[in-house]
Amino acid sequence: MSTPSHLLARMRARSPLVQCITNFVATNIAANVLLAAGASPAMVHAEEEAEEFARIAAALTINIGTLSGPAVTGMKAAIAGAGAAGKPWVLDPVACFATGFRRQTTADLLALRPTIIRGNASEILALGGGQSAGQGADAGDPVEKAEGAARLLARSQGAVVAVTGPVDFVTDGARAMRVAGGSPLMPKVTALGCSLTCLVGALVAVAPDQPFEATVAALAGFAVAGEAAAREAQGPGSFACRFLDALHGLDALLTHADERISPA
Repeated sequence: MSTPSHLLARMRARSPLVQCITNFVATNIAANVLLAAGASPAMVHAEEEAEEFARIAAALTINIGTLSGPAVTGMKAAIAGAGAAGKPWVLDPVACFATGFRRQTTADLLALRPTIIRGNASEILALGGGQSAGQGADAGDPVEKAEGAARLLARSQGAVVAVTGPVDFVTDGARAMRVAGGSPLMPKVTALGCSLTCLVGALVAVAPDQPFEATVAALAGFAVAGEAAAREAQGPGSFACRFLDALHGLDALLTHADERISPA
């Protein structure tokens, strides 16, 4: 198994181009997170070019946070391009349980077979057929409650599933790992979870044959950067700035990434 530190170093050395179709709340911070971490973001989403661009990018990430009909059309076009080019793609099913439109969109996207699914516990519970206590984009359930649903979802989809929270859980249906670390301030900064999905895309871009290891590496890198940022932050505002700085200086933190993971 490739270690998180090895894969994070590979990502920073290669600076992969990642097509990020995300919500309009997350666009700026997600792009800045990828730039700080060492990847190259492209927020290309329009139907007219999404498919063509996905053939160029090394990976694609899809986030359903702010849905519309044209947005969904662009997502599906991009997924078609990624599939035709053999590129991995990551699904972030934000509040997938909240409305009929979201439930149908998520079902349609799952049928297109994402390589990786990253969500909070309530989202993964809903996708796995369980009862979710989530409200909007916020998790209302602990990660531990969603672990069984994550395993079932991973097996049924043939995908890696990541449940993120205070201690993350990652599974491919057979293997499972936990990733500890981060900071309680992270949920206080909007769109950091959405940005994490984009970082997962950057890691699987440089390890397309290792989606499980790539997902673990992205979560571990996020965790150590969050810890480093929290040490000097006075609150969410200063944390956001320090978090980008910590990602930019990730080389000094890489060895700590390997310490954040444990078998589940």
